[in-house]
This record gives sequence, structure tokens and C-alpha cells, in this order.
Amino acid sequence: MATLEQVAFRAGCSLATASRVLNRNGPASDLMVRKVRRAAAELGYHAAGRLGRRPVIGVLIPSITNPVFASSLSSIQNRMLVAGHGVLIAQSNYDPAREADAVAALLNDRPTGLILTVCDPSTSDALLARLPPTVLLHNLPTAQFPAAVTADNRGAGREVTTFLIGMGHRRILFLSGNFAASDRARLRYKGYLDAMAESGLEPLDAVQIPFVGGYDQLDLSDVMTSLSPTAIIASNDLLALGVIGALKREGLSVPGDVSVAGFDGIAIGRLIDPPLTTIEMPDASMGATAASLLLDMAENAAPARHLDVAYTLRRGGTVRAI
Repeated sequence: MATLEQVAFRAGCSLATASRVLNRNGPASDLMVRKVRRAAAELGYHAAGRLGRRPVIGVLIPSITNPVFASSLSSIQNRMLVAGHGVLIAQSNYDPAREADAVAALLNDRPTGLILTVCDPSTSDALLARLPPTVLLHNLPTAQFPAAVTADNRGAGREVTTFLIGMGHRRILFLSGNFAASDRARLRYKGYLDAMAESGLEPLDAVQIPFVGGYDQLDLSDVMTSLSPTAIIASNDLLALGVIGALKREGLSVPGDVSVAGFDGIAIGRLIDPPLTTIEMPDASMGATAASLLLDMAENAAPARHLDVAYTLRRGGTVRAI
């Protein structure tokens, strides 16, 4: 079994420096961190294993009940199981104020690295702390955290809006959770604005509601009266299903009276009648990709990189031509 002394010798540093890097309990230059991690990987040395403890990674997601994040999490766990790592899970409930505390709780177990989905990486307090190797999932990379696995949410918003315009719709409403709680939703709305501008159409202001709970009690009576949209784009599929229910309570049919589209491609959207028109995101493969990237960074000293995964427009029966 490799020893810490052997790691330090191969990395060309002191025993104390090697210990600081592998146990993440002191300062070290980026170059030295890479050298020590590479040496440890080449020798098969694991600091956690030396303490008789299974290595773990930490994962922060907005909601464990959302099928999107549940799918990503399942893939992360499967990938880490193969690598011999456990997975610690925290959720923010789409509340930016809870993210820093959630990440701090994960750090108490000294994880090998972190996979984080935050409300907004440009403002999240969770990203202000000194962190182990970290991959952002569903969030765009930042200067401090350049490792990320994403889909092009703005491009997806533009594509689904362009599709609706091509079906003859002109009054298209974007209905979303609060933009402060999801940079993904905000980017999708920007894509909507792009498509409306390219077609010379006047966009409608986004209607924002809380992300957590209440979709089954969604009331669209005032929205339908004041804005009279012929099509509604929901910022995720769960919300799209809530929109369909709300329209039915107003005596409106989908797509006969109003067309509806969503994002994510969750399985339940294929089970409703008619099936939901949506942008299908590869959530499971994104989770597995983030896990592999994190392991490569943490154990092989691989450079941080941004990986963009393709999405697909799935044309269901909830949109009709007018």
C-alpha cells in the first residue's frame, strides 16, 4: 500500500505539504495541488482509505423530489459506487440563503469533491468558501469554478419558442418559477426573448411563481383574462403539468384552446394524454458526466473543463397549429 511519504517524494514536496493537499486543511498552490493529486493517483493512495474510512463526495441539488435532479442524482450515485465512493446529499429547496449552510454541512465530512447545482452561481454564497474539487451541474461555469456540465438553456428556450411561432402562435406567455431561484429558468426566458425579437414579435413579461409546491392549485384566471395567450411555455415540465390542470379548471382544452410546452422531458410527460411537448434534457447522462469529471479532477489532477450536453425538442400533442 502506498504511503504519504511516497506521494510527497513523487510530487517533489514536503510531507506536510502533501498532507495539506490530500486532507484539504491548509494552503497550497494550484500547481502543487495538481502534482500531489497526480502522484497520489499514480500510486493508488487515498487519504480517506488510510484512515479506514470510505471516501465520499458531496452533492447539492435544489430539490430531491424534482424528477430532473433525482435522475441526475441516481446517475451520480451509480458512477460513484463503481469508483468506491459514497455520496452525501443536501438540498436547498430553491432557496439561495440555504446554499452556504448546506455546502458547509457537506464539507464537515471532508468529501473528495463536490457536485453543486445552485440557484445562481454568479451570486451564490456557497461558492465563496474554499472548496475541494468542484463541478457545477446545470449551472454555467464561473471564473473561480470553470468545471461544469450543462445544456444550452438559452438555446433551448429559443428553439421551443421558434417552434411555437412556426405553428402560428404570436401571443406566447413564458410562465416560470422565480428567476432568483433558478438561473436555468432565466436563461430559458432569455431564449424566448431572442426568438420573439428575431420574429419581430412583442414578448410578454414572464409570470413568475414559487418553485416549491402549489402547482396543483395554480390559478391562471387573471393571466388568461389579461394576456389572452394562445400558447404557454412553462420553465419546467412539472410546472407545465400544473398549467394544463389550471387551464382545464378554467374550462379550456389543451391544445384546442391553448397550447402548452415545457422543459426537461420527464417520464410523466410522455404518459399524459396528449403527451407533453417539451425540450428533453439528458439529466441522467449529465449526472454521470459530472461524476466522471469530478473523479478525474480529484484523483487524476485533470484540468477543470466545461462540458455541454445536447438537448432535443420532443414534439408531443399539447401544441397545435393555428
